[in-house]
Amino acid sequence: MKLSGWGRYPIIDAEVHAPRDLDELIHHVKQGNAIARGNGRSYGDSAVSISNTIHMKHFNRMLAFDKNTGQLVAEAGVLLADIIDIFLPRGWFPFVTPGTKFVTLGGMIATDVHGKNHHKDGSFVKCLDWVEVVTGNGKIQRCSPTENKDFFSWIVGGMGLSGVILRAAIRLRPISSAWIHQKTLVAENILQTIELFENNNSTYSVAWIDCLQTGNALGRSLLMLGEHVESNALPAKYSKLPLQAPRKRKMSVPIEFPNWILNKHSVRAFNELYFQNGKRKAAHQLIDWDSYFYPLDSILSWNKIYGRRGFAQFQCVIPLDKSEEALTQLLTEISGARTSSFLAVLKRFGEQKSSFSFPMEGYSLALDFPLNNNSLALMEKLDAITLQHGGRFYLAKDSRMSSKTFLESEPRAANYLRYRHSRGDVEAFSSSQSERLGL
Repeated sequence: MKLSGWGRYPIIDAEVHAPRDLDELIHHVKQGNAIARGNGRSYGDSAVSISNTIHMKHFNRMLAFDKNTGQLVAEAGVLLADIIDIFLPRGWFPFVTPGTKFVTLGGMIATDVHGKNHHKDGSFVKCLDWVEVVTGNGKIQRCSPTENKDFFSWIVGGMGLSGVILRAAIRLRPISSAWIHQKTLVAENILQTIELFENNNSTYSVAWIDCLQTGNALGRSLLMLGEHVESNALPAKYSKLPLQAPRKRKMSVPIEFPNWILNKHSVRAFNELYFQNGKRKAAHQLIDWDSYFYPLDSILSWNKIYGRRGFAQFQCVIPLDKSEEALTQLLTEISGARTSSFLAVLKRFGEQKSSFSFPMEGYSLALDFPLNNNSLALMEKLDAITLQHGGRFYLAKDSRMSSKTFLESEPRAANYLRYRHSRGDVEAFSSSQSERLGL
């Protein structure tokens, strides 16, 4: 079967199994070179094994819920979208969520996803009570922050390379409405953007960046802050059903766009329109949860916008003390390149110590580029700037990084590799990405 990630690059001819019960799952794991696959929303080749991709779509049951603590026990193949559909009307919402709800519980754990609230609440590990994993010998091992702690630290953020996540217990956040108070701040350049982030005390924050500007306008941004709205603060028209938001009709991209549509001129025009429209809108808005957390989910198959070749995402995190200098260099390189990013997002990360998870305290910049020679050459330059400033890269978004770049950016990789060798995981679990990166 031909498989790819959400970026539709690379496309790999892989052997895929979709076990329907535990015995069948264990059988496939014991064949070796296995990697679990959820809903295919990692951008590159991290959930593809040429010889043994294990699709977890049949392990999609929710098993238990404690309404006093908000603890949900569910299988790894459960979609975040389904969790929200069931529990938001009951007053619960994900504690940490990525920018799409079409991801599985197992995928969120394996990549230790982060959201717009990392500076306040950390990554997904903060709401994870325990995990059960099928190991290379076919045994089921439970781990948590207090039980088998070493194993737990490599499972969370370990990209599925130490076992197949079977089920887990997570905690949801209590809420009293389905609405978000959004405050939009305008920054005329990257220095103002950083200043606004540093003076921000909101639960959620994210900035859209116009990465084609230069000079005094380099990195001009719209910073969107968010807070859950209490039900007693809602306007009358929403207060009777505070946990219901209007269902919006989703758009869909029916065909692959021609590769020439997303060029520097079209992206520049879109950025200008988006920035000016953001400045004209009211600074304070009441918006529904779906529009705030998952704006791209409203456009089904939006990855087709990039055409048949697909796209690659570059996402790095820069240490806090190097962020201003590094972001200035990154944006200068991008604005002068022969290609452009249709989507550029900046987040502020809080402190995090982990065995292998992506976040560290600083700023994370995510960029989508149409796949072509100009973009690949530009991303290598962005790699070099990131390395120069002690940054690292998000493996859930990677599809093209070299092993040399990865190993230079990730001193923790050596410890992970030693740990995997000690357990026999190198033979048991592998992905196209782990082979490419030397893991």
